Amino acid sequence: MENGEIPENANEHCPGPQSDSAGKSDACEGCPNQEACATAPKGPDPDLVAIAERMATVKHKILVLSGKGGVGKSTFSAQLSFALAAKDFQVGLLDIDICGPSIPKMLGLEGQDIHQSNLGWSPVYVESNLGVMSIGFMLPDPDEAVIWRGPRKNGLIKQFLKDVYWGELDFLVVDAPPGTSDEHISIVQFLQATGIDGAIIVTTPQQVSLIDVRKEVSFCKKVGVPVLGVVENMSGLCQPLKDFRFLKATENGKHTDLTEKVIEYLREKAPEMLDLVAATEVFDSSGGGAAKMCTEMGVPFLGKVPLDPQLCKAAEEGKSCFAEMKCLTSAAALKNIVEKLMTNYWLEEMHVEQ
Repeated sequence: MENGEIPENANEHCPGPQSDSAGKSDACEGCPNQEACATAPKGPDPDLVAIAERMATVKHKILVLSGKGGVGKSTFSAQLSFALAAKDFQVGLLDIDICGPSIPKMLGLEGQDIHQSNLGWSPVYVESNLGVMSIGFMLPDPDEAVIWRGPRKNGLIKQFLKDVYWGELDFLVVDAPPGTSDEHISIVQFLQATGIDGAIIVTTPQQVSLIDVRKEVSFCKKVGVPVLGVVENMSGLCQPLKDFRFLKATENGKHTDLTEKVIEYLREKAPEMLDLVAATEVFDSSGGGAAKMCTEMGVPFLGKVPLDPQLCKAAEEGKSCFAEMKCLTSAAALKNIVEKLMTNYWLEEMHVEQ
């Protein structure tokens, strides 16, 4: 328990040896460290001082959260980082999804290693102004499961914050795991004294996702983290008509591919149709989607991003959706959201950029 560290054999919801309730709370029952924690001297965590010193060179800190997994939170974190870096800002992307680190894949950094210098751990760089840190760089086998209890996860998050040398950053984007678990409490506690700009919450349109997003908004309000806005991701499938496949269903449940015939017919009879973008709802949004929820909960709605196969492909390849003209629908939507964030919260940075 040196420097107030939570021991690895602690119970899952350990309050920490420096907490006033250490060794006394219900979470401490049966813990092998209970007596030691209850009698240990209490005081400020010296690691928080080290974190504050590291974060002193970071202007803006953004948490990216989601109520559920699988809503595209990490995709949004990656593309937000690409977008900010494209504006010539110095950007860091910190992946604290300890059990499901997908950021190395989405930034095209699989197989990279972390290096140490006399200044601390060095981020892995996509470009000179976009650095990344993730547990994914530390795993010898990418297929290996990370089976850690809360205290060990929290210890690594603390180590990322106090030991990684980012240098001067305009933005630090923190990609958190879904839900409101130990990792979320830890990142807020560790960063709160250094100033958190706020959280961006990512959801999909249907109620089964929005139910959990409401809990995420409630969490932010309880811990004092401003909600910068909510993004409705996968808001309808949207892609050029010519990129669709056209199938004819048969009685036995099989399909006959008529794509070539349909495209050829359109090319001959109605060529202008091939320039259209087709859209359809994938998730039920009859309940009003994220926009209605934002109105009810009094938080900003940042916009909708369609489900775009080209964006999915960019994420798989670790590329920016803004670099090429392939992500026609999603890139425009993401750009509008980034511009809204800049205008609403970081207008002074836009003036510096200009």
